[in-house]
Amino acid sequence: MTDTTLLQAGDRTVPPTADMVALKTGLFIDGTYGPAVSGLCFEVIDPANRQPFAQVARGGAADIDRAVAAARRAFDDGPWPRMTGAERGAVLRRMGDLIAARRDELARIEVRDNGKPLPEANWDIDDTAGVFHFYADLAEGLDGAEQPIPLAMPSFTAKAVREPIGVAGAIIPWNFPMLMAAWKVAPALAAGCTMVLKPSELTPLTALELGAIAAQAGLPAGVLNIVSGFGPEAGQPLTEHPGVDKLAFTGSVPTGARIMATAARDIKAVSLELGGKSPLVVFADTPLDQAVEWIMFGIFWNQGEVCSATSRVLVEQSIYEPLMARLADEARKITIGNGMTDGVLLGPLVSAEQQQKVLAAIERGKTEARLVCGGGVPEGLEDGCFVQPTIFADMAEDAWIWREELFGPVVCVKPFATEAEAIRLANDSRFGLAAAVMSADAARCDRVAAAFRAGIVWINCSQPTFTEAPWGGYKQSGIGRELGRWGLDNYLETKQITRRTATEPWGWYLK
Repeated sequence: MTDTTLLQAGDRTVPPTADMVALKTGLFIDGTYGPAVSGLCFEVIDPANRQPFAQVARGGAADIDRAVAAARRAFDDGPWPRMTGAERGAVLRRMGDLIAARRDELARIEVRDNGKPLPEANWDIDDTAGVFHFYADLAEGLDGAEQPIPLAMPSFTAKAVREPIGVAGAIIPWNFPMLMAAWKVAPALAAGCTMVLKPSELTPLTALELGAIAAQAGLPAGVLNIVSGFGPEAGQPLTEHPGVDKLAFTGSVPTGARIMATAARDIKAVSLELGGKSPLVVFADTPLDQAVEWIMFGIFWNQGEVCSATSRVLVEQSIYEPLMARLADEARKITIGNGMTDGVLLGPLVSAEQQQKVLAAIERGKTEARLVCGGGVPEGLEDGCFVQPTIFADMAEDAWIWREELFGPVVCVKPFATEAEAIRLANDSRFGLAAAVMSADAARCDRVAAAFRAGIVWINCSQPTFTEAPWGGYKQSGIGRELGRWGLDNYLETKQITRRTATEPWGWYLK
């Protein structure tokens, strides 16, 4: 954190660019934008050139109090939880339509905020609109979804009903800013919950835009509140707030562990999507060009800043050397630069701090493994937060770089001799978010997929993600599932209602 983040609102003007003129930079609480109680703001930095291009209100504990109070009123006394699912679905569908209509503008904000190439940002905004449309359909399906329960005892009937859990607090990361917001906001609103959303301080802008989109779509005031700010000042007060019924978090394992411990004090419901060190197993019968393409997409897409990135690659011994040579040759060809530039496939990392973390990890890796290519800052791009696509090989099983999540464009590759060895090495991790296997043998793929200890498994591909399918991991990769019907379940309670249908006295006390 630098001194430039400690600005009083209005202290300094960051000149807006043509595509950033109408940015929402205030906190969105109870249906309106406004400054933080402290009057402080912080700068948003473009990682392609390390220059500030916006100032955003810096929320704190007092702002979280205001936001939770608004969400509490909207849940306890407002119309949103009492609307039909079809009525809520109509609002969510309008939100998706509005996001789709603003796709080009929102994608360009995402590039300036995060650094990713513009085509990838376009995909993200398309997916964000799709998430709202998907949960609009699920909201409609909640109407009339009571489940009768057969009972053995006569004169009684029972049913199970689903109800919104209450006020949800959500904290999202910086790697897919608007999409990660949608993964939590859309199912929570579909369920009838109200929410306080805390985006990453590194990438707050598209999340803040959701407030205006929600209001335009007809979402009642107080249902969605968005507080930008830093973790200790805004995130921690949100997780500790007694007015919050449910916590949803995507981010690092240490932060997730702290949130889980905090939630235990009040027995809050928690869902966590945490880190990964995901394996990709390549058997010798896989076409080499396909293997190389999916390895590269699995680790270099989004600059490797992906929780499920297949950053550990296991290659059958007989094709290990030719695959390594081809992989290194293709990695060196990747066009690196500003995400707004046509043809760029690898943008800057999200911040100078993240760049330094990844570069430090690479230096440590050089002492543990063979550096095949990359390993530094691309020539001519020293003014931005760039890191070359980097490949390591021949490390020991206990090497730090093989076992720890780096969250950057760095892949580690090891050979294996047998299917059993590949499975053992793939599962030998404290993480279990995702895993992938590539082979022309369908039966082998099914065997390996069944043996993986991971919540997401890809066969002959890596990283495709679908709103309809569950997302989440085993072990230290988290608790619960997002997306699909599973994502809606995160924000619903189940209530049993039993009715006695007989009219005569029960007979226990009255004789």
